[in-house]
Amino acid sequence: MLQLRSVGMQFGAVEALQSVDLDLAPGEVVGLMGDNGAGKSTLLKIVAGNFAPTSGEVRLDKRAVELTPLSAREHGIEAVYQDLALCDNLSAAANVFLGRELSRRLLGVLPVLDHAAMRRRSAELFVELGSDTRPADLVRRMSGGQRQAVAIARARLSSPRLMLLDEPTAAISVRQIAEVLELIRGLRERGVCVLLISHRMSDVFAVADRVVVLRRGRKVADKATTDSSPEEVTALITGAIEAA
Repeated sequence: MLQLRSVGMQFGAVEALQSVDLDLAPGEVVGLMGDNGAGKSTLLKIVAGNFAPTSGEVRLDKRAVELTPLSAREHGIEAVYQDLALCDNLSAAANVFLGRELSRRLLGVLPVLDHAAMRRRSAELFVELGSDTRPADLVRRMSGGQRQAVAIARARLSSPRLMLLDEPTAAISVRQIAEVLELIRGLRERGVCVLLISHRMSDVFAVADRVVVLRRGRKVADKATTDSSPEEVTALITGAIEAA
């Protein structure tokens, strides 16, 4: 579905990525791992259209494309960043439809927000994701797992082909982590490809089909999780093993 070919990214004299190749297919979860500064977030932002690579190319369905945030969304790519970008003072449904609100005509003339339709559709998305989040609940009263469900439901609204998740299990409880991992499994079952950035080795090996390791901007491993181990990935991240 999506391919990166010899992608490089420079910020002045800093080379954040060096000739990285990556293939993503429908219905697979790929864990992207590496130390701070390894280039994970840069790669994610290239796929999301926030950065244009300084070298190499991005291909969608075997065709070279130049992505922007808008065109990435049009191609079915959605990103959920670590800060989630939720409005705490709004309900779950209002956050799901933020910027894409549904409207109806009052008395056939005056356009007004269709809150009932947005709550119904949000409820369907939460059920689809297997979350107990309720559309009318305020985000500021939600757990970390529920907040992740709202952010993922917002991304699911456009029926994406590829979901980019940046540290979705950071700073939440063990029970909430389990909820988020179930959300990721649910996306895979519906044929959505997930690129998962995480520092939590156990989470990646729990849900990912493949693990890709970056070190100092270079890809040093790309293999099935069944053919690797947390110990090997740790060694790759630290440089104890050069490549695998």
